Amino acid sequence: MRMPLCTRAILVVALLAVAGCDRMKAIGRPPAFTAVEQGSEFFAMTTPGLPDETMRRGPSEGASLWSHGRRSLLGDRRALSRGDILTVVIEIDDRAQISNSTGRSRSSSETMGLGQFFGLPQNLDEHVLSTGATMGSAVAGNSNSDYQGDGSVDRRERLTLRVAATVTEKMPNGVLRVSGSQEVRVNFEMRELLVSGFVRPEDISRQNEVTYDKIAGARISYGGRGQITDVQQPRYGQQAADILLPM
Repeated sequence: MRMPLCTRAILVVALLAVAGCDRMKAIGRPPAFTAVEQGSEFFAMTTPGLPDETMRRGPSEGASLWSHGRRSLLGDRRALSRGDILTVVIEIDDRAQISNSTGRSRSSSETMGLGQFFGLPQNLDEHVLSTGATMGSAVAGNSNSDYQGDGSVDRRERLTLRVAATVTEKMPNGVLRVSGSQEVRVNFEMRELLVSGFVRPEDISRQNEVTYDKIAGARISYGGRGQITDVQQPRYGQQAADILLPM
């Protein structure tokens, strides 16, 4: 049983209205912060990790004049275990330039005639062909082609950010899995910075910092949500039309 056209139109409008309810709730309100308790950082800092044999105190440490603990004067305060915090320094300054040029030219000419063939060409010239036509140059062809193409790419990306990340897991080989997030709200626009990846403990500096180019499997996201982002994004209908329409 086929549904009438008007009924289908009403259903489409109803579905669009339901999909836009969440957007309607945000009118006149700034974007809400994401709850800190929902992230993996909070979970890593509030749940104990596996015991690390290398962190246990030796029998001679208690008799030493200087303590080797992380809170001592000479202690190493770099992130080492689950729940520790370190700073990720993101300084991206990439530039790429590509220029390509291609050219092609071709010219050809062909001529075919029938001068003598048992007198047939002369007979055709006198009795069959119109005045001025001759079989002496029966077929002639000439062609020319020329092609030129130019392409260039000039791209530059520059980003300088710092974000605190948390060690969420210590892998069996000693590599640290880190994850960090940051949200800054200015008026009605929320700016989000997300970073995650794997860090070797020896790549963390004495200032407890690590640069983004030393993070394996780095995932860095810097974007936003709010009134400005909402205006800049095409509507769902326009995006669907851009995908479906051939022109």
